[in-house]
Amino acid sequence: PVTVGSIVVPYGHAIGNEKWRGSEIAQRLQGKIRLIFEDGLGLVDFHLSNRTCILYISEVDLVSGDEFKRRLVRFRNASSLGGIVIVEKTQISDQYFLAVQKLIVLELGMVLLPVANQGEASQLIAQLVSFVRELSKDLNSNPFLRKPCSQLAEPSLLRTVQQIPGVGKTKALLLLQQFGSIHRLCNASVKELELVVGQTLAQQIYNF
Repeated sequence: PVTVGSIVVPYGHAIGNEKWRGSEIAQRLQGKIRLIFEDGLGLVDFHLSNRTCILYISEVDLVSGDEFKRRLVRFRNASSLGGIVIVEKTQISDQYFLAVQKLIVLELGMVLLPVANQGEASQLIAQLVSFVRELSKDLNSNPFLRKPCSQLAEPSLLRTVQQIPGVGKTKALLLLQQFGSIHRLCNASVKELELVVGQTLAQQIYNF
């Protein structure tokens, strides 16, 4: 099992499982981020930092049975890393999505990000790597300065929320004021979101 500290990810890089070498994701990430391939990552597909990793569930995984569920449960039980699960949500895999969402978000307490294909996944991974890089830059800028209690001062956090279609700076601030973290925002219900941004945008954010 992968434990914190066993993988060291160089600043601004991502480490990919050897099985992704030559894939569409790897090709599209060229020039956007520095991707290093390694064997022996076990259940993990990509490491974004020493503490954050990605598990990728493809359309084929979803359709071909429960093996991916066992993999997620094994990861959750064996690892203290923060796991982000990227799931291919297509016309074919759509019927399985609700059950998968329930397992990942409610039962395992992990972050789920749906994508349409590997091309979209590569954009998302590139954004997450730059987000992690910004975050570590902010946190490491001056170790003697105490961080303000409010996370709203984190420019990288604000930028990430603004990636959601239809969410500008004002709405992003409101959402962060209400939910405090990306994780809580990802797990918010439509009703909770409605109270902050109204019905139409709430549904858009929830779907995203």
